[in-house]
Amino acid sequence: MLATQLTDEKIMLRVKDGHLADLAELFERYHARMFNFFLKLSFDRFASEDMVQTLFYRLIKYRHTFKPGDGTFKPWIYQAARNVHADFYRQQRRVTERVKTVEEYHENIPGEEAVYRDEDMEKLDKALLQLAPAQREIILLSRYQGLKYEEISKIMEISVPAIKVQVHRAIKQLRGIYFNQQ
Repeated sequence: MLATQLTDEKIMLRVKDGHLADLAELFERYHARMFNFFLKLSFDRFASEDMVQTLFYRLIKYRHTFKPGDGTFKPWIYQAARNVHADFYRQQRRVTERVKTVEEYHENIPGEEAVYRDEDMEKLDKALLQLAPAQREIILLSRYQGLKYEEISKIMEISVPAIKVQVHRAIKQLRGIYFNQQ
């Protein structure tokens, strides 16, 4: 059976068993999604590229921790991505924080499906940047990455009702910021 016909979980089990070349299929399926996730969290294109590389390196290094009985591959990779992001910015704290403008990262992002006016996207990006990091992350997971509340619940290790409340509050906050911009 070809790797393209296998589920993410079956491919990861093969990787776990030492068939490291099979990770190439998972890379093809997830690298653009992970890049977009990191980009919307960090608003830094180069850091996002580095974090994607680190993420797939860690998938190989920690492949033994994948347990298909504990859930699916998608929550597992997003949890790993959250850890990579947290570690990356923990290391960057020594560097002086600087404010980035939307123009620094606003380019065509691989994997975006909807077409919006540039002004609307810029306005939305500015509003996202003003959210607290936790609120931005939950919106990215639910709306941009399309994860189900159950998957986000596993990633963040909190209940589904708590996820629903957090998503509702984050969207309400984003809406307020978006519509009150000049």
